[in-house]
Amino acid sequence: MITMEPLPGIRIRHLRLVGMDRSYDVDFTAGQRVRNLSVIAGAFSSGKTAVLEFIAYGLGAKRHPRHQEVLRRVRSCLVEVELSGEPHVIERSVGEPSKVAFVRRGTLDSRTASRAESRPIDPPGAPESLSSLLLSHCKLEGVQLREAPTNSESRTDPLSFRDLMWLAFLPNERVADKNFLFENDYMRKHKLRQVVDVAFGVHDDRAVELGQRIQELGGRLNRAKAELAAARTFVVEQAPTALDGEPTPAVHEQELADITSQLTELDRRARAGTEFAAQLRHQHKKAAQTSQRAAAVLRDCETQIQRLMPLRAQYADDLLKLGMLGEAQQLFDPLSVTTCPACLNRLSAPPTADNGRCSLCRHELTETEGTLALGAADTGSQAGDNRVDVAAETRSTKARLKEITTYIDELGASLAALKLRAEEAAIREEEAAAALDAATSPSVSPFLAARDDLHRRREQVLRQLEQAESAVKLREGLAKRADAVERHEAQIARLREELARLGDASHDRDRIIAKISSRYGELLRAWRYPKVSTPFIKTDLTPFVRGEPYQEASSGARTLLTLAWQLAVFEIAVETGAAHPGFLMIDSPQKNLGHGGTLDAVIADAVAIDDFYHHLSLWLAERGSRAQLIVADNSPPPLVEGSVVVRYSRNEDRPPYGLIEDETSADDEVNAEV
Repeated sequence: MITMEPLPGIRIRHLRLVGMDRSYDVDFTAGQRVRNLSVIAGAFSSGKTAVLEFIAYGLGAKRHPRHQEVLRRVRSCLVEVELSGEPHVIERSVGEPSKVAFVRRGTLDSRTASRAESRPIDPPGAPESLSSLLLSHCKLEGVQLREAPTNSESRTDPLSFRDLMWLAFLPNERVADKNFLFENDYMRKHKLRQVVDVAFGVHDDRAVELGQRIQELGGRLNRAKAELAAARTFVVEQAPTALDGEPTPAVHEQELADITSQLTELDRRARAGTEFAAQLRHQHKKAAQTSQRAAAVLRDCETQIQRLMPLRAQYADDLLKLGMLGEAQQLFDPLSVTTCPACLNRLSAPPTADNGRCSLCRHELTETEGTLALGAADTGSQAGDNRVDVAAETRSTKARLKEITTYIDELGASLAALKLRAEEAAIREEEAAAALDAATSPSVSPFLAARDDLHRRREQVLRQLEQAESAVKLREGLAKRADAVERHEAQIARLREELARLGDASHDRDRIIAKISSRYGELLRAWRYPKVSTPFIKTDLTPFVRGEPYQEASSGARTLLTLAWQLAVFEIAVETGAAHPGFLMIDSPQKNLGHGGTLDAVIADAVAIDDFYHHLSLWLAERGSRAQLIVADNSPPPLVEGSVVVRYSRNEDRPPYGLIEDETSADDEVNAEV
């Protein structure tokens, strides 16, 4: 049996956009294997390009598609990838582009085997960044790009995986573009050439760069070894059994599920064993309800008496006060002076102010006192109308006091009967409960003992499960650090081997460019490019045909030239084992050939899209058997029908409508009206 080596680089297995109510998936696997060729077909504006852009976003792109249906429905983007043959899941939030990605081992649908690891998007050169992780699986971790190649003292910037994506993703806007190689941006054009040179290992100062990378990785290796040693010491001191291979959480979870099943079965048997006591349970329930009602009535009666007693006392106190008020009115009327205080004879006329003096005592009055206002003597004046009718108030208060006293006496008389009734109801409830216990105890007692035992076992298994999960986390931490050490050691060994066999960089670069140029010409001929002559790629990577650069060609011709350039670089990288991710995404290969733009009649008539796909199928079946191609195309030919992973119809009667398949044209119209 032949053992396959781990698949180098990165492969895309699955895209999942997670929403509030559902998920939107695109699967790039057949069974458990990654498809060599995956075609995303469908009508315009259905989400084909968004699939590729979301994959790029999951791999560290700065932005994701911001269509309204995406922002309304999608909350996070998950990309399942193979990193050197091992499945991982990368997750980033959707909305505002996230600054961090969460990476975990395993597949989207498998039970989480390890805790997600947070990896920042920027800066890309940080050892813990997502870019560094992805570059490490492309054999490019720690690469520095010099800003000025001819200056040995030039500043350097770390290679980012976003830079490497120029060789792994051909978006629609670059297809047939006259600025395909970033000719209008010197720094990006310069960096693209560096990325190609780095991927093929033929860039300038290769020996110096390899030495720097070995030194950088050596420092990372020492730090990783120190972290591994510290982690092992911690585990040995704090949890020595974690390294003994104790039962995994799955074992305890299965035992816990068995106990839960036994408890359910025990409850069922207990209910079945006590069905004969249904009448007794009904009698006990009825007696309990009667007892509760009797106790409630008694409690209400006692509460009423407690509340009315203070009220009765208050009315009795009011009667006493009214009696005192009546006696005071008989002794002295506080509202008017009708009797002489000296001789006690009634006055014939009320006191008045006579020439500034009181007519009664002849006291001189001041200006502020004014006229006297002491009332009138038996004259029926207004002052006498304000007197309190003590007799009427006394009669009313006595009547209310009598009513309250009568009601309290009635409640007191019924209290004894209510207490007796409540006691009798409680006794009947106790008798019904005793009868029920006597009838069911022999049947229930064995179940209760078994249930208690199962609950004790359940608590014990829960503790063991918690300990096992903690041990798994500790082992995962050790394995992660050990993997980092092994990865750094393998990278350093590979770089040293590469340094030992390093030759002339300029000669090697010429050889690689010659291979790419040759493949570029082969592709154009295979696609029956009209009047193809002297196709080649210049040392600055510019594609030529008919002796002119690609910018001079027509729109349809530029489509073929850019496709041929991208595929030539990809195919030669895969065949020579270069540091390429190993996958290529192409958007709209028929642009200007009948779809997605102005039709170039000359090229469209001469070139059949079947030739494009026929070449892909042949190359993937032979020299590119371990590579991956993902193509978004409006109408792929029947030749690749078996490679179509999804077809968006943009027709509500033929689902799926689009990537966000529950957002239809009717929804668009409603949202537009809103």
